[in-house]
Amino acid sequence: MNNRPEKLSRRALLKMTSAVVGSTLIASAGAARISGAMPDLSLMRGQLKGRLKQSVCRWCYNKIAIEDFAKAVSEMGLKGIDLLDPKDWPIAKKYGLTPTMVYGGGQLTVGLNRRDLHDKFVKEFEEAIPRAAAEGIPNIITFSGNRNGMPENEGLDNCVAALNRVKALAEKHNVTICIEYLNSKVDHKDYQFDHMSFGVEVVKRVNSPRVKILLDLYHVQIMEGDLIRKIKDNIQHIGHFHTGGNPGRHELDDTQEVNWRGVARVIADLKFDGWVAHEFVPTRDPLTSLREAVQLFDV
Repeated sequence: MNNRPEKLSRRALLKMTSAVVGSTLIASAGAARISGAMPDLSLMRGQLKGRLKQSVCRWCYNKIAIEDFAKAVSEMGLKGIDLLDPKDWPIAKKYGLTPTMVYGGGQLTVGLNRRDLHDKFVKEFEEAIPRAAAEGIPNIITFSGNRNGMPENEGLDNCVAALNRVKALAEKHNVTICIEYLNSKVDHKDYQFDHMSFGVEVVKRVNSPRVKILLDLYHVQIMEGDLIRKIKDNIQHIGHFHTGGNPGRHELDDTQEVNWRGVARVIADLKFDGWVAHEFVPTRDPLTSLREAVQLFDV
């Protein structure tokens, strides 16, 4: 009796090899998902490491009904929603979500650098700060406003003067006023706080634990780049982050230029205890894009 196996045909051998390789790849992919090396969006519901407190800006998802949106983001493991209309605060809270950033005093183009409007802005802050505190809202947003020919030093002085008038109220209520960095190259022509040194100087001169920078990393990438160094050098002056892929303020994926995983890890390693809010406009299925961003920042 001949116990030697019969010779396999070349076609049969290829089939066997393909089957072995395929099953190996499937097993490896499954192991990678379990280890966390590969995102598995089906396992996303609420199962986050939580080193970063993640939020999302409502305006990017306005086409989704607020009830549906709040439920979905809660199931993803997010803990807050930025820039939410006050009428929707109860819906967010119903799903265990904090309105993490709301509007305070001043406007984007007509902001704190307008000394002639400080009385008006102070009144807005005096209404917004206690209301935010009563609702458990940690942050309110404000803006430098556009230059309109105003010299840098004058704009700085005016922003500091306005914030000095309301910082004691913010400290009393434990609400942080965040002045936002925006780009003046693409989206917000003539905006004054368009470079890091401006915001850092404002925060240093106001010298309050309740006055910080809202560092929108999309805008920083457009104007100056060098995100990780700026975060590390100035983390004590930063109260809140926004994300957004450049170019286009779209998904945090390989269509744009920032290594978001690395950025997220730096923020987490610095033990930042504020909020990181995703503020990008999806070009694909919006909730899938948001889930991917949440997974990316779960470092």
